[in-house]
Amino acid sequence: MKILVCISNVPDTTTKVTFTDNNSQFNINGVQFILNPYDEIALAKAIELTDNGNGTVTVINIGEANAEPTIRKALAIGAHDAVRINGNPKDAWFVACQLAHYIKENEFDLILTGRESIDYNGSKIASMLGELLSIPSISIVKKLTIDSGIAHLEREIEGGIESLSVPLPIVLGASEGVAEPKIPNMRGIMAARTKPLTVVESIEVESYTEIINFETPTPRGQVKLINADDTNQLIGLLHNEAKVI
Repeated sequence: MKILVCISNVPDTTTKVTFTDNNSQFNINGVQFILNPYDEIALAKAIELTDNGNGTVTVINIGEANAEPTIRKALAIGAHDAVRINGNPKDAWFVACQLAHYIKENEFDLILTGRESIDYNGSKIASMLGELLSIPSISIVKKLTIDSGIAHLEREIEGGIESLSVPLPIVLGASEGVAEPKIPNMRGIMAARTKPLTVVESIEVESYTEIINFETPTPRGQVKLINADDTNQLIGLLHNEAKVI
């Protein structure tokens, strides 16, 4: 079984977010980038599914050269090889088109993404990919097994869990519960240095959106601490200042 895992290079959650060019560009200066945590879950599941020689795992990233440390981490975790499509991942449509073009020329049985990236939280790539490839796509997948070319899975829906069986090929957006993220060991880190990382150029994609500007949330007000036993003061503050009662 050939599995493709789509990975994102995202800012660490501790990053202080600032913008440049009249608030139209994210400022990457001094930012620590990491492997998107949901993609890391998807990768862990792919490695489980291909244990004992049952297949191969390829990771793919749309990004520039500064994303390669993140790609090497994915190789250290256990992916067999990697592809970087050279381009600026400016929006989900651009990313999905690049992925679809590559997949059409290199067939895979299973395509995994994270349910979303932690920078934009769009949850768009899996569904866009399914549409562009004309194959099923299912997101917020919590459990997954493969048996004789059939994916048996559970996904989170409003108010419950849905169980499905779907023939491969398929695109899945993985969430918590599918697998536990793996920590690369020293052997994996050393092996990652020699694993293949292929760089291909991006294709031209018509853009349908334009970022006008970003805005940061309104700063939170100061916290007021009160004695746990002083319920009268708490009620007074909730009534007179917060005005929630």
